[in-house]
Amino acid sequence: MKKIYKIALLGLLLIAGSCSDYLDEPPKYLVTDEDLLSNDAGLKIYTARMYSYLPIEDFKYLGKWGFNFSSWLGSFGVEATGEALTRDDFCRSFTGEDTPYWGMAFTLLRDANYLIENLPKYRENFAEPLYNQHLGQGYFVRAFVFYAMARRFGGVPLVTWVMEYPNEKEALEVPRSTEEETWDQVLADFDRAAELLLPASPTKNMANKFVALAYKSEAMLYAGCVAKYNQTVSGNLTGFGQKTGVRVIGFDPNTWQAASKRYFKEAYKAARQVMTDGGYSLYKKAWSATDREKQYQNMIDMFNDLSSPENIFVREYEYPTVTHGIDAYSSPFIFRAPLSAGTCPTLDFLELFDGFDRYPDGTVKVTSGNSNTQGSYLLYDSPMDFFANAEPRLRAYVIFPGDRFKGENIIVRGGVYTGATPITPLFTDYSYASFDTRYQHASAYTGTPRRLFLSPNTGASQVKIDGVADPETGETPMLASGANGPFYENGEATITGFYLRKWLKDDPSFSAGEGKSDQPFILMRYADVLLNAAEAAIELTLAGESSPDGSDMIQVATTAINDIRERAGATLLTGNLPSNEDGRNTVRKERRKELAFEHKTKWDLRRWRVSHYEGRDGFWGEARNKDTYSNTTSFRFRGLYPFYSSVARKYFFDARFQWVSPKTFSYGPLDYYFAIPSGEVTKSEVIDQQPNR
Repeated sequence: MKKIYKIALLGLLLIAGSCSDYLDEPPKYLVTDEDLLSNDAGLKIYTARMYSYLPIEDFKYLGKWGFNFSSWLGSFGVEATGEALTRDDFCRSFTGEDTPYWGMAFTLLRDANYLIENLPKYRENFAEPLYNQHLGQGYFVRAFVFYAMARRFGGVPLVTWVMEYPNEKEALEVPRSTEEETWDQVLADFDRAAELLLPASPTKNMANKFVALAYKSEAMLYAGCVAKYNQTVSGNLTGFGQKTGVRVIGFDPNTWQAASKRYFKEAYKAARQVMTDGGYSLYKKAWSATDREKQYQNMIDMFNDLSSPENIFVREYEYPTVTHGIDAYSSPFIFRAPLSAGTCPTLDFLELFDGFDRYPDGTVKVTSGNSNTQGSYLLYDSPMDFFANAEPRLRAYVIFPGDRFKGENIIVRGGVYTGATPITPLFTDYSYASFDTRYQHASAYTGTPRRLFLSPNTGASQVKIDGVADPETGETPMLASGANGPFYENGEATITGFYLRKWLKDDPSFSAGEGKSDQPFILMRYADVLLNAAEAAIELTLAGESSPDGSDMIQVATTAINDIRERAGATLLTGNLPSNEDGRNTVRKERRKELAFEHKTKWDLRRWRVSHYEGRDGFWGEARNKDTYSNTTSFRFRGLYPFYSSVARKYFFDARFQWVSPKTFSYGPLDYYFAIPSGEVTKSEVIDQQPNR
């Protein structure tokens, strides 16, 4: 309804009658429905405003803070996913957001509902394809919001109409629907959006048909997993609201199997439609089947190339008006501006990848024995020799010690060892029970004479080793921790031995600083869709379901995984994926590798229900003994630290739990659902808190 605003003036009755006509006209500065909804230009403005508040997770999102749309301290994978660690308190388990996505969700829902309800009044003003495109944006935004809410809270109030204010309290109170009803609404809205939207959006960086289908596949994969894997959690992770008696989390014991199959089918069909009709492909512009250096460079280039055929949905930035700060907070220490090392990849993450010698338990080999407490350290002329056979994809995501970035050698050292060779392990116990032991506690450091030299900080606190020349700089005396740490009293340098490379600008001429970065963030890409299809295919096969579109699901899944691995420079599968949990875990592991540092893994771990202790065996998507990195309540992650032997004039590596700014995480079954904001529950007669909260 068009709003007509009248201004009450003192002495209104004294105004001449001829002036009263003007009081029935809207002020010239008022923007009306007709201004915005009756023409293409106005609708672009209306939709752009909705998109500015869309709950997208990019450079300006942190799991701890939620959607405050700030790039301050930008980092990735630090929410207890095992991908990375950082020194600050936002490195914590993903059990809630400081800014709950509740109130702002309903504001955006109102905007979407208003468009859906009122645009039909102006239908005759548009050609049908353009009208459908604009209407489809309303459904896409609504689906996106409900999806963001569902994976946080389970069942939510399904407000699919415009609430009129003011109104009776009862008309403004909407209780939470069941979780199944909520996911069904997400499905219906994405379907309607895909039906209406054009194959290519006439407006840059706004949704089209295939954007909607790609997100539908992701959302339905999440829904299918929740329906299925809630059953693996003690108590089946389901419950009713006390106020309404509605099953606000989890699925009915009589319907979860059918629901999970239905959602997995929808995920598969949507992904397959993008694959067959979308015209997207994996980015391989600089790729070569025989050149690992080109494979590595190709994967760096793909995250900066806006013309990439892999890009499905992108958030663009432009300096100096719309910027972010990833380089200011996550670059190596020598480029800190004003901080650094916000994202420090872990050894646990590295162990997902091919190209490393292993102990019998699967961990990376650093000594000549059968574990890192046996034998003597393996020696290398350069730290980069340790990574000589690593996947090009891993090198494109992570800066290795000694690799080059922005034209500089990134010198990373835990310290310098001056004792005789062969060098035996610095500790006798590397188990979880000894995770708090640090290099300052090692006998080589505390004994007399001291054989291990560490640096607490940079500058004047940096320890110098007289008579030893730095093999990488030639400087004498040698600095114990090099230019990039780790420094045991300064978490602003690497705390794991690694730095993030993915997303960062590698241009030596670029000077990082707050609000100076303008790289695009790829929110959805073709690799996501391939992985969605592969996972849905395996889940349907495990459930004994036939293919929804007649395709060979195992062949589709196998081809998808091999296409991604080939581009990555990884080892290809030699046969089809097995139709069992091993095949499912292979897909999960590949997803963890490919989509790392893209705000995807924290949600995958939640929907797989593998973060609590009883389910933690599946945390890595491969067989790892959970007790090596966790106990019943807590878990930690490891780093890989290079040391220089001044006697051998070679490097060795030590693998142990995070040494600087140590972080311990915990996660319980109730944490798979965020709490409803307490204020919303307190003031409402129908909004239920999560069961057992």
